[in-house]
Amino acid sequence: MCCFSGPVNAVGATRIFARLFADGRQALAYGADVDAPAELAMVLPLPVAPGSGEAGVTFVDLSGYPGFFAGLAAGFGPLPGRGGVNPVPASAPTPLRVHDVGDFVASYVPTIADFARLDQRFRLPEGTWERLPGYRDHGFAVFTLKPGLRSLQPMAFTFPSANPDKLFFPTVHIHDGAVHERADFDHELYLQPGGGVIPGTGWDESRSDAQAFIAVDRAKGLVDGERHVYRATLRGSLPNRDTWA
Repeated sequence: MCCFSGPVNAVGATRIFARLFADGRQALAYGADVDAPAELAMVLPLPVAPGSGEAGVTFVDLSGYPGFFAGLAAGFGPLPGRGGVNPVPASAPTPLRVHDVGDFVASYVPTIADFARLDQRFRLPEGTWERLPGYRDHGFAVFTLKPGLRSLQPMAFTFPSANPDKLFFPTVHIHDGAVHERADFDHELYLQPGGGVIPGTGWDESRSDAQAFIAVDRAKGLVDGERHVYRATLRGSLPNRDTWA
């Protein structure tokens, strides 16, 4: 997913890891290469269970494990090349809590209405969410990104899922408020499903348990070292939507 509060020069090499826990929480870790001309925010819509409130999302600091996604990739064979009325002023809303997560400052926005509590610079353009009614019941993880070309440190968190039988990958693209039916994808998706479930077709299985290629202690509980990991890729022009597994 690439939902940005402002224009970006380029985005690529997106990597997302998802894992389902027995208690219905889902873990997500997100990485990408981003070239931004100015400071902006990346917004990840999340299908958070109703009633979770502002404490629904728990951020995980992976700044001590910048090679997290390289480790995941090592569990598989190589991939092929990438191709006029004056309004009456309202009282100021209470600002959202911010979290220092390694190289990032992160916030959790529990509802669309709560974006009014976020710094104006880091909101998506007015009317964006009205064009995406499927997100009216979602929460949103917001990460502030610095300008320049960067390979992002993995951004990670857990949340109580509104759909605990499936894994969610935020893959819809929104750049500077523009929402298109199709988008150019350059994504690697990794998952560990819950229970003894094995994902369907289109997912490759790792050659061994995750502990053979992931430093489980540095992954802060996101990865089960005694289970396999599965990988799928999204490449080229595809329907612009989120991915479920």
